[in-house]
Amino acid sequence: MREDLSDFTSRASAFLKVLAGRTRSMLIWELIDGERSVGELAEMVGASTTAVSQQLAILRGEGIVSTRSCGQRRFYSLTSPEARHFVTALRELLLQNVAAAEIQQVRDRAR
Repeated sequence: MREDLSDFTSRASAFLKVLAGRTRSMLIWELIDGERSVGELAEMVGASTTAVSQQLAILRGEGIVSTRSCGQRRFYSLTSPEARHFVTALRELLLQNVAAAEIQQVRDRAR
């Protein structure tokens, strides 16, 4: 049992470490909605194409995204069901927190 827990926490830590990078998290967030080119992703996250390509290489190395080429353009898509589930759950949680904060602001103004 202790070995299973150790293995699980090691894998969880490695997974979270990959997702912990701000740019990588933003890239995964954008890829939830479908395939994107490097140029599109760079524009969406406000980073250079070189920086985005470097972060995508890390994600690809971890099996989180995959790539396909069309001419000279590269397109990336999210392939990890774990990353998709994690980021989707996180998005929902954050949106709930934003909604709760907005409701509280309305209540505070009404007082």
